[in-house]
Amino acid sequence: MAQNTHVIVFANEKGGTGKSTTAVHTAVALQSTGHSVAAIDLDTRQKTMTRYLDNREATARRRQIDLPSPRHVALGLMTAAGLDQEMARIGSGADFIVIDTPGRDDPVSRAAIARADTIVTPINDSFVDLDLIGQVDAETFRVKRPSFYAELIWDLRKERARADGATVDWVVLRNRLQHIDAHNMRRVGKALVELSKRVGFRTISGLGERVIYRELFPKGLTLLDVDAIGGIGLSHIAARQELRELVAGLALPVRESDQPELAFA
Repeated sequence: MAQNTHVIVFANEKGGTGKSTTAVHTAVALQSTGHSVAAIDLDTRQKTMTRYLDNREATARRRQIDLPSPRHVALGLMTAAGLDQEMARIGSGADFIVIDTPGRDDPVSRAAIARADTIVTPINDSFVDLDLIGQVDAETFRVKRPSFYAELIWDLRKERARADGATVDWVVLRNRLQHIDAHNMRRVGKALVELSKRVGFRTISGLGERVIYRELFPKGLTLLDVDAIGGIGLSHIAARQELRELVAGLALPVRESDQPELAFA
């Protein structure tokens, strides 16, 4: 792994937040714009990232088309040393390493977070998922205290700062669920603002709840693969714009000259 390789870790102790989908789309977006990307799947049980990218490679072979894809691997030796070894191997010469973690707390996930330059925590825009980051008063909806997970991230970021002086960017990704009412969204947003000041993260908009994401998985396609998808409609266009805004919001150290298509900025 090169010294200037940027490590992006998608981490959340809850399932069903679109973590793997977002990780794959981010990795493919970076690869599509001329960056060298490696992806590591730490979820050895579900292997959603691995299966998504395997499906992508199979589609490219079957259709004989070029689908930019990151080189990827599911971690074999589930230890911190095993993670370091794989990061050095598959991340050799990479601009970015994208790591997808399982929806639970385990030592290897913690090791990945401790090595991150950018931590991305996707949440559904609800108080159920907000509880992962902080506890909210049932009557006033004011934040009572940060959660164990928020304190864990805080401690791991301090550990990284002590190790090499790095500043770690923690991004909470608000996935927009269409059935959540606006009043509830404002309450969640207000609580996130309050929490962000206490535990040091920033929030950006994520991907909406769209059928298209589930439909793309079997073929391993992303919203960047317009020609391969076919039958593009308004929902595809809107979702594609969400992806552009999401990647731009991550504020990654990308090469501006290599981004004409995705238009991050």
